[in-house]
Amino acid sequence: MHYLLMYDFVPDYLERRPAHRNEHLALCKEAVARGELAAGGAVGDPPESGLLLFSGSATHAEAFAAADPYVRHGLVTRWQVKPWATVVGIPELVPNPL
Repeated sequence: MHYLLMYDFVPDYLERRPAHRNEHLALCKEAVARGELAAGGAVGDPPESGLLLFSGSATHAEAFAAADPYVRHGLVTRWQVKPWATVVGIPELVPNPL
């Protein structure tokens, strides 16, 4: 089971992002190092939302959002965590495919 952390961004996200990006990316790298975060990034051009793919527990995604400077400083208007029942994929993400 995986979990998608989904963000909706403010309209001026690109203008406000630089002040918080280094802290956000450091948080991402820490989550990757712990084996919690598999991938993440912005959606759209220009970005209107973001997706982060977590393994293990919804709690990891929820804790990430609570600590994320993008959330804390209002660049994210709404976030939610949804379970994703992955059934096919590369072995690193889906070790027991159907």
